[in-house]
Amino acid sequence: MVKKILVFLLALSMLTLVACGGSAPASSAAPAAPAAPASSAAPAAPASSAAPAAPAAEVRNYKLAEIHVSGYPTEMGDQEFARLVKERTNGSINIEVFNGGTLGDEKTTVEQTQMGDIQFVRVGTNVLSPLNPKMNALTMPYLYRDRDHHFKVLDGPIGEEFRQSLVEQGLLGLCWFDAGERHFYNAVRPVRVPSDMAGMKVRVQETKLMIALVEALGATATPLPLGDVYPAFQNGIIDGGDNNWPSYISTAHYEVAPYFIADGHTRAPEMILVNVDVWNSFTPEEQTIVRECALEAATYQRAEWDRAEGEYRKQAEDAGSEIVIPTTEERQQFVDAVSVLYEDPEYSVYADVYEAIRNTQ
Repeated sequence: MVKKILVFLLALSMLTLVACGGSAPASSAAPAAPAAPASSAAPAAPASSAAPAAPAAEVRNYKLAEIHVSGYPTEMGDQEFARLVKERTNGSINIEVFNGGTLGDEKTTVEQTQMGDIQFVRVGTNVLSPLNPKMNALTMPYLYRDRDHHFKVLDGPIGEEFRQSLVEQGLLGLCWFDAGERHFYNAVRPVRVPSDMAGMKVRVQETKLMIALVEALGATATPLPLGDVYPAFQNGIIDGGDNNWPSYISTAHYEVAPYFIADGHTRAPEMILVNVDVWNSFTPEEQTIVRECALEAATYQRAEWDRAEGEYRKQAEDAGSEIVIPTTEERQQFVDAVSVLYEDPEYSVYADVYEAIRNTQ
């Protein structure tokens, strides 16, 4: 009886302790987890010091049209330009190069760039002459003393004027690329003097100046897009053409026209151009970056052109092309034959430009 009373009193005291907010005896509590060492705990940053997340940069995508294939010096210059712009704008201006004429021939891509369907284009000044006939002044035959003279003209005040001369037509030039000298080649016979070209059907770019130049040499001019030239040789539509060393190899024209004369009749400057509305959409800082990247890409492209020109000439020799290097007297016959172009009213109007070019030192 006494034992039962003691058990009852003990139970009653336990209930009273719990009801009053006391804890159970240590022996009945679950063991506490050990505290983490102070050195391993990551302190929480105060709310006031947390940096706001940087907003994602807007990426603007643009197209650059190029008719030449991957690895061609001009296409390499385009790619370098696009790479530099992307790098220096932290990816916010992304330019994709569409090479190999995938967006159309030069004439078509110039028109599309004017409309803004394409934003950048690399093209020769011959193709720009319908927009500004004065462009012909830069491609007149046998005008430059040599390559150095050519780029002193383009990188100086004369080139600057021409770079900005198409703004009213919706285009702004960004830089000058090297396109080398153009030379004649054919599938019929070796050529040393103009009379050797008599009766030949010679493909030319689709410009009045190149048509007039070839006809002044006694041949028949046949304007064709570059992509149509190889099959035209195969089908007998043309007998000859003209271009620089890299194009002679990259288009495989050496396979169908093995007779080559290094007469260097013209140097046709080339530019990267941008649609004016696109240019005006850039901030002043972005315009500076894009222009500087274009100039650096031009320096790179010119070096690649110089390297490639020697390599391509060797490839032509190894492939069996018969290469004629005209003597001074033989070349002078070409100079004399095309001098009539400088007297033509259509071109003589730019006599002051020719004089300025010849006087550039």
